[in-house]
This record gives sequence, C-alpha cells and structure tokens, in this order.
Amino acid sequence: MSFNDNVRIDPSRVNDRRGRGRGAAVGGGVGGGLLLILSLIFGPGVVDQLGLTDGTTTTQEQIGESAITDCVSGAEANERLDCRIVATAESLDSFWLPYLDRFGVTYTPPEVELFTGRTNTGCGAATSAVGPFYCPVDEQTYYDTAFFDELVTRFGASSGPLAQEYVVAHEFGHHIQKLIGTLDAAQQDPRGPESGGVRVELQADCFAGMWAANATSVPDPDSGEPFLRPFTTTDLQDALSAAASVGDDRIQEAATGQVNPEGWTHGSSAQRQAWFTEGFEMGDIRSCDTFAAENLDAP
Repeated sequence: MSFNDNVRIDPSRVNDRRGRGRGAAVGGGVGGGLLLILSLIFGPGVVDQLGLTDGTTTTQEQIGESAITDCVSGAEANERLDCRIVATAESLDSFWLPYLDRFGVTYTPPEVELFTGRTNTGCGAATSAVGPFYCPVDEQTYYDTAFFDELVTRFGASSGPLAQEYVVAHEFGHHIQKLIGTLDAAQQDPRGPESGGVRVELQADCFAGMWAANATSVPDPDSGEPFLRPFTTTDLQDALSAAASVGDDRIQEAATGQVNPEGWTHGSSAQRQAWFTEGFEMGDIRSCDTFAAENLDAP
C-alpha cells in the first residue's frame, strides 16, 4: 500500500534515536522493569522465541539512512522505511481520533520512537530482541527498524509496504486498548490458547485491520489528499503474510519443532489473519471484541 506522493508528513511525529549510545553492548536480555511488563503482555518466552539481536550495536552510519528530517512527503514514505513509519503514524492518528470520538473516547496519540540496538523506555531498558512493542507506562511505541528485515528473512513475511504498516498499526492497537480499558487482560491471564493475552493480541490485529480498511479514505489534514492510494489484492496479502509470520504456532515450530498452545501469547497464524480480516471487512470496533468470542478461530 503506497502513500500518495503529495501527502505532507511531519518528521517531528517520530523520535529518532537510532545510532545513539554507540558502543554499548547489546545482549539477549532486557531490563527488569520491561521484562516484567513484556512477560505479562507478550509472554515470558517472547525474547527467546524472537531472538532478533546478535549482540552487536548498529550505528546510524551503519544503517546508511538519511536524517528523519528528510521525511516530509508521501514520496519519501514510499522510498524509505523510517519515513513510512512516520506517515503510517500520522495516518493512524487521523483515523483513530475521529473514530474514537464517536464512542466518547478521547484519542491521545502515542509517541513513536525509532532505535537501534537498545533504548530506555518508561518500562525499563529494552533491546532489539523484543521486536516492536508498546510501553503502557509512557504510552509510546518502539521500533528497531532492523526488525522489518528480520520479519522477511527470519519469519518469512512479505517485504511489501502494507506488511510493515501492519506492524505499526498493531502496536498502535495496543494503545487503543489502553484507552478503552482492554489492555490489562493480558496481565491478568497472559498465556494459553484462550488466554487474555492472546485475546489482547488478536484484538490489536483486528484494530490494525480497521485502520487498513479506512486508510485509503482518511485525508492528510494539510493537503486534504488521502494518505494512501487504493490498495490491491497483493497489498492485503502482504499484511496477512506479516500477521501469519508472527503467529505463535509458526514461531514455536521454527524454534522447537513442535507446537504447544498452552504457551501461546499472541495466537496462531490463522487466528491472527482471521482477526485482521475481521477488522478489515467489518470496520467496526465492536466486531473486534475478542473477549466475547467463543471461538477465536472464527470471528
């Protein structure tokens, strides 16, 4: 799904901390505060399952990207991943603010940070091993841009733009859950095929689908032009590919050769695809009530 070239985007929407803390060692663990929250929200095995860091630090020069301040239009968003994250965040803001207002919920935009290797968060110190995540303490989403390469090379997802935009929309979905009061279910019941943790993740997938359904009609406030061009069947397949690639069953089988639903924290590949599709086809937050669903396989 490509952005319209003339859409104006604001690079200040994103806090770019890539390349800072040069020379700091990056291991496979995370700080105690973040470990606690991530283990409750995402499951204690997520770091080991993902294994996204090899113990090295990446600097801004190694990435070879231009400054985030160059991200000023849809044209740059179509060319560069960091600019695409900026544009996706603004598109999500423009969708969720008026949508939630219809239900009497005030939308406060989550902060967005790009980092490499490691960063400090309101939840504690984090490394790239955890992948993209949302910290409910500081209401901020975090993305190590190297993850998006891992999504393709390690997890087998499509490299298409909507696959990347889906990841951003999913993390914003966790912020929406905090605003409407469903995020805490992951802490109360973090693991298992019918757990609150799985229902939280599938709801965030459904919210991502809702955004995708509306993304081609939500206008950029500055230009009045829709953020995104009409998408194709291939675009939708890209998003479904990303959703499937991070399903618990696929990650477990790749890591251990077997599937254990009792250890699930995010749901199966099929479930993640199904709930993204539900949000996309229905476009209604009430259809994303995973907590009322008796069968998570069939919304």
